[in-house]
Amino acid sequence: MRLVVVSAGLSVPSSTRLLADRLAASAGRQADADVEVVELRELAVEIAQNFTNGFPGRRLAAAIDAVTSADGLIVVTPVFSASYSGLFKSFFDVIDKDALAGVPVLIAATGGTARHSLVLDHALRPLFAHLKAVVVQTGVYAASEDWGAEGLDGRIERAAGELAALMRGMAGTRRAAPDTLTVVPFAEQLAAVSGRSGG
Repeated sequence: MRLVVVSAGLSVPSSTRLLADRLAASAGRQADADVEVVELRELAVEIAQNFTNGFPGRRLAAAIDAVTSADGLIVVTPVFSASYSGLFKSFFDVIDKDALAGVPVLIAATGGTARHSLVLDHALRPLFAHLKAVVVQTGVYAASEDWGAEGLDGRIERAAGELAALMRGMAGTRRAAPDTLTVVPFAEQLAAVSGRSGG
């Protein structure tokens, strides 16, 4: 199996990349998966160019292929203005909206204060639900004070275990968006109701 990690950290060294690596080590071990890391910082220019010319560069195309063919994803972003970073969102904007349907995803974020931990549920979870991915129940947020403190290791192991279980459970199966709804146009619904009522 292939586990792909998307890190949107901008600095070197990066706490975002550190969290990504720790999550990847745990999930890769528990799922017995090969791990590949996509550093968005290195793709920023090609992502911007893709918006203006409509074509991904060589490295961006390789990153998109890795993400869309993965058996599981770990996505980690720093918090900017109480949400995911613009670079993080831009990368997922250039991916086809159905390409991640049914893919298990572990969401994670880093920030300077614990007050931003709600970014997981208010920004990241809705984004990947929109992309029809299967988001694991436990997300991981690491504030500055979490590094070296009790609790972070446990959250990492729990979230990684949930991702590994999903990856193993879905291995070899055709990916499909869960709970996909068939949308019937209103005119067809009206016609069906009129037909049943006799006029």
